[in-house]
Formats: sequence, structure tokens, C-alpha cells
Amino acid sequence: MIALRVVVFAVAAHLAAIGAVAASLAVIGIAHAQDATTLKKEMLGQWELSTTERSKTCVVTIKGDPVALGFKLELEPACKTALPFTKDIVAWSVKGLDIVRLQDATGEAVIDFTEVEAGIFEGLRQGEGVYILQDLAAARSMAKSMDQMIGDWAMVRGNGQPVCGLTLTNTEASPDNFQVFLKPKCDAAVAQFNPTQWRLERGQIILMSKSGDVWQFEADDNAQWRRVPDTADPLIMLRQ
Repeated sequence: MIALRVVVFAVAAHLAAIGAVAASLAVIGIAHAQDATTLKKEMLGQWELSTTERSKTCVVTIKGDPVALGFKLELEPACKTALPFTKDIVAWSVKGLDIVRLQDATGEAVIDFTEVEAGIFEGLRQGEGVYILQDLAAARSMAKSMDQMIGDWAMVRGNGQPVCGLTLTNTEASPDNFQVFLKPKCDAAVAQFNPTQWRLERGQIILMSKSGDVWQFEADDNAQWRRVPDTADPLIMLRQ
């Protein structure tokens, strides 16, 4: 009798464990479905598809109307010229939990995007590079910010001592990068770095030299652009 009770208890415990696992899987499944549903809702509206620094852009209107293998979208006529691969895009869908797919007529990915920051998605096309998908209003706000970067700047130490003057231009130097010119009598370290190109990327001013060295500057609370990572003797860029 005791042996029988032991068997009964063991079976009951096993069934309870199976039930708990099943319940957990059900909860996970619901959460996953909710995540995908939420993402679908958040994607509705106008987006800008662009190269990383917006030298080539395209407006995509994402809709919730079902079409074959996905949902409806519209691309502005200029897209095919600016970004030739977009000629194959006929629909969009959400794959898995967090992949936004712009797809062709067969449902295959033309490009897949994943969210890297709130409202900013990044996708890679092999042999071409990285593309950005972001809310149209936010993208245009960024463009305005970039326009505000163009002009003369002073580079100073943390104590305010000037070390160099430079000019950021909107003259394209290479895809997604623009020309920058140093003024005479720069500090030796800056002159040796000798940046020739710049871009605005995810809220940072990026300066690049011919040798491939990169300096990054972020805006601080004092509306100054401070080189990162920060140091005890910071380098700061000030708009002139």
C-alpha cells in the first residue's frame, strides 16, 4: 500500500510539473504574440529609409491592410532612383518578435530591420552596407540638426584654452561623409590627427582622418560637444 501511494504521489508530481511547464509556455507564447502585435501597430505611419547619414533617402508609408504574404506599404516615386533595391519591395511583415521585413512578391526579405534605439531600426544588405529606417518626423528633425552643424567651430580644452579652429561643410567627401577643414595654428595633437571628413551619427559628431582614425563628440548639458570617452583633460567643440 505504501509503495502504491509513493507511485501515485510521483505521478501526481510529474503531471503537476508538466502542467507548470505547459502554463509557462502558454504565457511565453502570449507574450510573444503581444510583442509582435505591438510592433505591428507601432510601425504604422510614415518612415524614412536611408543610408546611415541620409545622403540617400526614401519615404515609406507603412499600412496595416493585409496583402499577399504581408501588409501593404507605399514607396514614394523617388525611392527607386535613390535606393535601387527598393524596386523589389512590395509589402512588409513582422518576423519573429522584433524583425521588420521589407519583402518582395514571394515574401522573401529585401531587407530585414531590427530596432537599435527607440524608433530607429537598422538593416544590412550584404555588399552594400547598413540602412536606417526611422520615423519620418524624427529623421527630418535630424536633418535640420545636421544643417545646424555646418560652419565654424572652435576646439578647446576643458579649461577653455583654444587648441584649434575648424570648419564643417556640407560638401560630400565620400558616401555619407562631408569635408572638414582645419584652420592654421592648431595644437600638435589635433594637427597630427588632421580630420578631413565628418558626419553626424546617432547624436554624435564624428571626425575622421585620412588614416582612418576617428574622434567622437557628444553634446553635454552645457550645449557643448565633448570628446568621448571623457578624460580628465577633455577636448570640447564650441559653435562659433
